[in-house]
Amino acid sequence: MRKTESDNQSGAPPALVTAVKRVLRPLVGLLLDHGLTYTWLSGILKSIYVEVAEREFRLPGKDQTDSRITLLTGVHRKDVRRLRREPADDEKPPATVYLGAQLVALWVSDERFLDDHGNPRPLWRRPRDDESSFQDLVTSVSKDIRPRSVLDEWLRLGAVEIDAQERVCLKVEAFVPSKGFEEKAYFFGRNLHDHMAAARHNVQGGEPPLLERSVYYDDLSPASIKALTKLSEEEGMRVLKTLNRRARQLQSRDRRAAKARHRMNFGLYFFHDEEPAGEQEPGRQGDQQD
Repeated sequence: MRKTESDNQSGAPPALVTAVKRVLRPLVGLLLDHGLTYTWLSGILKSIYVEVAEREFRLPGKDQTDSRITLLTGVHRKDVRRLRREPADDEKPPATVYLGAQLVALWVSDERFLDDHGNPRPLWRRPRDDESSFQDLVTSVSKDIRPRSVLDEWLRLGAVEIDAQERVCLKVEAFVPSKGFEEKAYFFGRNLHDHMAAARHNVQGGEPPLLERSVYYDDLSPASIKALTKLSEEEGMRVLKTLNRRARQLQSRDRRAAKARHRMNFGLYFFHDEEPAGEQEPGRQGDQQD
């Protein structure tokens, strides 16, 4: 690949330059999917550089100035002044996300909504024969929202389906809808942000290091990929449900404590593709820490 003058003009470590390019390729692909150009992205990057420099690179006991931010970021001082005065973006999740995540977390962990094997069971729409229902699930989280409205929205998002007995069946054991662009885009941003923040912590030698591991193998057949995909889904959901149950217990205990202001995010991913000839990474296999 041809190198440009800008690749190393800042004296960045070559390994970091290579890693950043690799991280950006799928992001740029997604932007091009939606017709978003380099000009659009450059404007976003300019504002992010100013935001991060202002928030994270202050000098102790001193106000952060436009001149210092320009020195740190390379963004022109006039742009820094303008961007610092613009209102912050509203990054609240879509309304369906917060409630949906709470409901799914309850459905996959509370004994009232589980079958004898510990799996989320199909729920009648309304209470029947002393069995907990979808209505009970919704009202356990919020009494201000009609269960029918939640059901209609979840059917639209593909999070549930109605079986032959007219019961509500959960299709996903974590609230990542198969439909609904705004909802999927929210999780895309939140999860990749947290993954990259953990990676930054580790690359910079943060102590203690944060969990960030993966299993990497190449030279696999399509049949092996299929088998590993199934195994990763089964074992991944087992771990996520275990962590979800424990987190709900601890949250119930902690929520009245003055110091209960921390958040956590634990995720799993599985990816596969066919690498072009000559681009395999020989000798890399097994458990890797990024």
